[in-house]
Amino acid sequence: MNEQVHQTHRSLSLSVTAVSEADHACIDQLNSSFSDQELFVKIQQDRIGIFVRIVDYTKLHILVNKLSIDYQSSLPVRIFEVIDAVKTYGIRYGKRYYVNYAGERKVKGRSIKELRRGKHYYANDHNYDNTNNQPPATMVNKIIVGDAQQVLQQLPDNCVDLIFTSPPYNFGLDYGTNADDQCWDDYFAKLFAIFNECIRVVKWGGRIAVNVQPLFSDYIPSHHLISSFFIERRLIWRGELLWEKNNYNCKYTTWGSWKSPSSPYLKYTWEFIEIFAKGSLKHKGNSADADITADEFKSWVNAKWSIAPEWNMKRYQHPAMFPEELARRVLKLFSFSGSLVLDPFVGVGTTAVVAKQLNRRYLGIDISPDYCQTAIERLAL
Repeated sequence: MNEQVHQTHRSLSLSVTAVSEADHACIDQLNSSFSDQELFVKIQQDRIGIFVRIVDYTKLHILVNKLSIDYQSSLPVRIFEVIDAVKTYGIRYGKRYYVNYAGERKVKGRSIKELRRGKHYYANDHNYDNTNNQPPATMVNKIIVGDAQQVLQQLPDNCVDLIFTSPPYNFGLDYGTNADDQCWDDYFAKLFAIFNECIRVVKWGGRIAVNVQPLFSDYIPSHHLISSFFIERRLIWRGELLWEKNNYNCKYTTWGSWKSPSSPYLKYTWEFIEIFAKGSLKHKGNSADADITADEFKSWVNAKWSIAPEWNMKRYQHPAMFPEELARRVLKLFSFSGSLVLDPFVGVGTTAVVAKQLNRRYLGIDISPDYCQTAIERLAL
């Protein structure tokens, strides 16, 4: 190997007293299974030099286990353990990057420049109280039938850690007895009245995450209108997640003006999750109650999540469920174990079910008695 290659890798080492023929064979297999630009291993007197740059962690794990069995050698596992002990790396396309993984362009004097610009300036003149409260025990780990605006009025200020919800999109879907094709003014008036209550009950530093898809046929940018509402209410915009659904709704090619600039109709394979914080970007909690793993954190802060849509909607008789995996990521990334998670449009209970699985408390509200009953039955399993 030339010296230039060495300089582009993270250099690790493993002490050894002797290297057997089986060990040599394992090293040859490792080197032939990865390119020099990914990983290579060298014998250096009384130690093994391990040079890593980009590693397919799953592939490496499977390979070392196989080599250990095939050659009756402990060396592959020891090499793997040395690599696995490195906890500073980036994740891209399912691989671990050990070099230049944080190579974004650096800004000199970042803090001073942020102060000069006015960090989240639009939210700095709020009147929110930083005193958090406890919710009534009668509304914890409950699914409640009713109008969310009225039910939420029973909660004290600043008592909910995280709100994760997906309100009806007003697409005209069949929600049983509940209309989903209101005049847009009426729709947003009611939605924002409920969100006003959500803002009131969420804690200082608590988060509100709203899953929404604009209705492109009506040219209503719901995600922008909802974000504008929260910004006007002086919440801090934490970011926007793209939930990539992988072309499930882009099966047609003749929408709008076919092969003409006259009026092309854009199709989207993703939905949005708009995320806001109340009063502070930091939500206080006990570090021991953070249950997100290092790999999950590094992968999920990449704000494009590829998750298949919910496939079990017919079973639960609901036309617009999001998958449990989506809720799992939001809850683990934005709340601690033991937190109270609220969904004011809980539907058939996905947010509550995932909250229970993750040792979080929950409160779900929905206007449909049938959906609430289904949620209760799911929680009882």
